[in-house]
Amino acid sequence: MKQFSSFEAFLSRVAGLSGSMKATKVLRRRRWALSILVALILGAIGWRVYESVEAAMHDRMAAELTTIRDADVEALRVWMRNQEEKAQVLAQSEVVRAAARDLAMLADAVDSPELVLQRTKPLALLRSFLLPRLELFGYGDFLRVSPSNRVAAANDVVAIGKPLGSNQREFFQNVLRGRPRVSLPFRSVLLLPDEKGELKTGLPTMLTAAPVRDEGGNPVAVLALRIRPEAEFTAILQVARSGKSGETFVFDQNGLLLSQSRFDDDLKRVGLLADLPDSRSILTLELRDPQVNMVAGERPSLHRADQPLTRLVASAVSGKSGVNVSGFRDYRGVPSIGAWVWLPEYGFGVASKVDVAEAYRPLYILRFTFWGLFGLLALCAIAILIFLVMLERQGNAMRRAVLASKQLGQYTLEDRIGSGGMGTVYRARHALLRRPTAVKLLDIDKVSDAAIARFEREVQLSSQLNHPNTVAIYDYGKTPEGVFFYAMEYLDGINLEDLVKRFGPLPEGRVVSILRQVCGSLAEAHGIGLIHRDIKPANILLNQRGGLPDFVKVLDFGLVKALGGEREAHLTASGSLTGTPMYLSPEAIERPDTMDARADIYAIGAVGYFLLTGSPVFRGQTVVEICMKHVREAPEPPSLRLGRQVSAKLEAVVMSCLSKDPAGRPARATELRQELDRCDMTDAWSQEKAEAWWDQMKNEIVSETTASAASSSEVSDTVAYTPAATEKTHE
Repeated sequence: MKQFSSFEAFLSRVAGLSGSMKATKVLRRRRWALSILVALILGAIGWRVYESVEAAMHDRMAAELTTIRDADVEALRVWMRNQEEKAQVLAQSEVVRAAARDLAMLADAVDSPELVLQRTKPLALLRSFLLPRLELFGYGDFLRVSPSNRVAAANDVVAIGKPLGSNQREFFQNVLRGRPRVSLPFRSVLLLPDEKGELKTGLPTMLTAAPVRDEGGNPVAVLALRIRPEAEFTAILQVARSGKSGETFVFDQNGLLLSQSRFDDDLKRVGLLADLPDSRSILTLELRDPQVNMVAGERPSLHRADQPLTRLVASAVSGKSGVNVSGFRDYRGVPSIGAWVWLPEYGFGVASKVDVAEAYRPLYILRFTFWGLFGLLALCAIAILIFLVMLERQGNAMRRAVLASKQLGQYTLEDRIGSGGMGTVYRARHALLRRPTAVKLLDIDKVSDAAIARFEREVQLSSQLNHPNTVAIYDYGKTPEGVFFYAMEYLDGINLEDLVKRFGPLPEGRVVSILRQVCGSLAEAHGIGLIHRDIKPANILLNQRGGLPDFVKVLDFGLVKALGGEREAHLTASGSLTGTPMYLSPEAIERPDTMDARADIYAIGAVGYFLLTGSPVFRGQTVVEICMKHVREAPEPPSLRLGRQVSAKLEAVVMSCLSKDPAGRPARATELRQELDRCDMTDAWSQEKAEAWWDQMKNEIVSETTASAASSSEVSDTVAYTPAATEKTHE
């Protein structure tokens, strides 16, 4: 068989293509598919970036709302504890305790306590003591309540002697049991001055109260101080907020607003509050979901009483705390985000919210910008793709013209004798030297940066090797039309894979002779820090050279790796497995980044095993199965595989090369060659036997090789994959 190039096996990896036209069409379809894939990948990356920004924005808003909520809650707790402490301090004073005792006795001694209590000395003393302190602490009024739920003393004489309302009795009874408390806001049944000083009933009010104890420490009455909710309670909630639309509010278990909204005027405009001067949202507005955006002019279909509580309030009154940054409708129906918490010790919930439109305005701007830029990028990509296609067609036409002329620089192309996955090989002749040469060039429709880099790397690394058993590189170049090529020695012969398939296992002496020459080629490569990584029978050519029969040429240094170097890192992914599965060492499978020259030694042993037995060391249905056998399974000795005796020394050498542990193999190709020299061959392969064999077989080999090369090309079984890859059938 005529063999001319160290890369023929690699170039013939594309199977099933019956000509360059079919390959061109397939590659064009792949190019368009790749363009679509790239566009989809860019879109996916862009969308992923947008999602990341959106997630970051959500996280930021969740943190901001939670921080505002927690800050307001803590401020409320501090304020309420402060109110309780003030009430307790006043309730423990001797004046209040004495007055409570005297007033209790008077209330129990008379039939009409209202009139008596209004004019008693203890009440006068209590007023003179408390009023300056109420003014100092900012309270509006005081009440002294007896255990019978009757007002025994007050700043407002009208309230004295009156029984408590049913909605306040539970509060005072809890205080009377011994613990200071602050009440929820409620509407007063007594006349109270409003903001303008006018007396009105039904005004929002709060109480801070503490028990009054006798000398024995037993609670005998309750001292309550009146607070205006809008003065401090609501003001605390309006200190911290998010943006212009942000607010923090308090509500009870029925969803009734207990604090003053910042947006009462807006609530009046949308009809949630009566459009009257004294209308207030506090203790008026129920936080229900209208299920439409009332601010946008939409009108709900349900009456307010039939509308459900907003999602935020419903979650809080059920005792849950949380944050929602995805969006929900607030009591106006405006999309909002918020954080909430329920405070069981006080019996109310606290929530902080902000409109979605304001919270995510930067995100909406980013989204608009992103899609605008992505659309512009897509248009530019389409325009560039059209331009590149036109440019490529022009370049291909020029390169076809060069090939049609059969002239490539100094080389005249003759017959095409091989083609594969990356390029085509021609038999050529130098214009001046008239020397037969093999010229390898990249196919017109397969030129890419990666292919060119791989092409150049093959030439540069192979050209460093000068051993006679290594294929020789003559020239490398690029025509003005962009055709990349290199020239190498033209070889006639047969590779070892075809040799064994046709003639069966080889004599032991011939095996030793072939392996010694392979070791010579690799010894030079190992000596300058290179490993081949793809030693296999198809990459070892046997021919007649310079009058020497059975002369070995080691081919296909395209996967060669520089030990300790990084120049090929961009061509072969870190951690990837490269080579032919049937001849891979265990470390090449498990730890490809750590493999050294001993990986080539393992492959030489596998080649020797194949030459001796006619079969590979391990077989399998899939790549993974074969690789696992290399890693885990002990090889069967050649003599056992053949069922007959094999030279003990040669078998020992081959089996040592196949050691799972690299330390158990010969360290270098020179050491292996020395061990082969010590093998005592009973049927030594002499030069006379080799010449006789070639005289008998040469014509048959050459004729079959010519017919085979003219009709089709081989498919290389070299694979490159990562160890985690899914199984695929070995080609």
